[in-house]
Amino acid sequence: MKGLAAVLVLALIWAAGLLAFADRVARETPPDEPAAADGIVTLTGGSDLRLLAGANLLEAGKGKRLLVSGVNRTATRGDLWNVTGAAKPLFDCCVDLGFTAVDTLGNARETAQWARAMDYRSLILVTADYHMPRALIELRAAMPGVAITPYPVATPTLDARNWAETSLGARRMIYEYCKYLVILTREAALGAPRAA
Repeated sequence: MKGLAAVLVLALIWAAGLLAFADRVARETPPDEPAAADGIVTLTGGSDLRLLAGANLLEAGKGKRLLVSGVNRTATRGDLWNVTGAAKPLFDCCVDLGFTAVDTLGNARETAQWARAMDYRSLILVTADYHMPRALIELRAAMPGVAITPYPVATPTLDARNWAETSLGARRMIYEYCKYLVILTREAALGAPRAA
C-alpha cells in the first residue's frame, strides 16, 4: 500500500511539473523584444522559422554576428541564405555556420567554442519554444560566464497554450519535458544546477 501511495505521489509531482513546464513555454511565446547582445545563435531543427528569426534579429542590429548551430553537413551557405532571406552582404559577412552539433549538448559545445573565439559575453538564443528551457540549461552550463537571452520561436505544429488538445502536441510536450528532467538531474548530480 505504501508503495502504491509513493507511486501516486510521484505521478502527481511529475504531472504538476509537466503543467508548470508547459505553462512556462506558453508564457514565453512569443518572446519580448530582446536587448542587443554581442552575438546571436540559432539552433537548427524543426521549421525554418528559427533561421528566419535569427536572421531578422541580425538585420535589426541585435547582434554583431549570427551562428547557425547544428547545420546539416550536406547543406551549403547558399541553402541557408535562401532559407533566411537575409540580405546577401549581411549574410556573407556576419553569418557563421556550425556543422559539428547533432544534438542540444553539441549545440552548447559548438556555441561555446564560437563565443570564446569571438570573445562574446552575451548571446541571444533562438530555438523552438518547447525546446528553449532545455537549450538554456545546456548553453548556460557550457558558458557559465556568458549572459544568454532566450528568444523562443513558436512551433507551427505545437500550440503552446493548447498542447494537450492534440496527440502530436501532447507527445511533443511530454517528450521534451522528460528530456528536460534528465538534464536537470544531470546538472544536479554534477553540482549546482544552472537556472533556466
